[in-house]
Amino acid sequence: MIAANIDVAFIVQSCHFDFNVRRLERYLVMVRDGHIEPVVLLTKTDLVSPEELGRLIDRIRLMGTDAKIVCVSNVTGAGVDQVRELMAAGKTYCLLGSSGVGKTTLINRLLGGGALETREVSHTGEGRHTTTRRQLIVLEHGGLLIDMPGMRELGLLGAGEGIDETFAEISVLSRNCRYPDCSHGSEPGCAVRAAIERNELSEDHLQNYLKLRKESEFHDMSSIDRRKKDRAFGRFVQTYKKQKDGPGRH
Repeated sequence: MIAANIDVAFIVQSCHFDFNVRRLERYLVMVRDGHIEPVVLLTKTDLVSPEELGRLIDRIRLMGTDAKIVCVSNVTGAGVDQVRELMAAGKTYCLLGSSGVGKTTLINRLLGGGALETREVSHTGEGRHTTTRRQLIVLEHGGLLIDMPGMRELGLLGAGEGIDETFAEISVLSRNCRYPDCSHGSEPGCAVRAAIERNELSEDHLQNYLKLRKESEFHDMSSIDRRKKDRAFGRFVQTYKKQKDGPGRH
């Protein structure tokens, strides 16, 4: 749990070092599973050419996501007004992303000053943590923004609904597979494999879907197993107490 009662989550990725489609898919799964509207922010656009920026956007669209994409430069200020226009009074927003992608700098732009501390990114592109705690910021127009530390890892716990929404095209194709429990591997009559052969779906996209699905199911099963063990241990303790305190004890 990182925050609650969020209306919109801005998923922030840098165009320079941080851009990673697989990580972006994880964020989208987590956000959609929480019934939150996602908006993708591509920052540091001043560090890439317009052609490269277009290719990055195309890679996101190839994922099949319909989330808004906003391109931002904290150096030139491009896109900041567009972000501000997306934020309505009385709504709560949060920024999700790795360290060093420009989240705190963007907040300072939205605030119109340098209210929050920022630090330089290392020469390798790895961010240095500036934000070490969550804080709720009230913007001038009445919107609420939560600034959070950069995430180094992002695990999924029982995010089946978010996976289905993020990978909606695979979910739809799966309904036409010959077998209801198709693993989309070598089974005959697999509609998902057929879409890949027609170049309508990428193999990488499918493999990430299968990986995230397996991870979510693993955590679901682990949780169920833990509850079963807890109940079994509780029954053992109750039985032991009854035997200890029962008749015949001297």
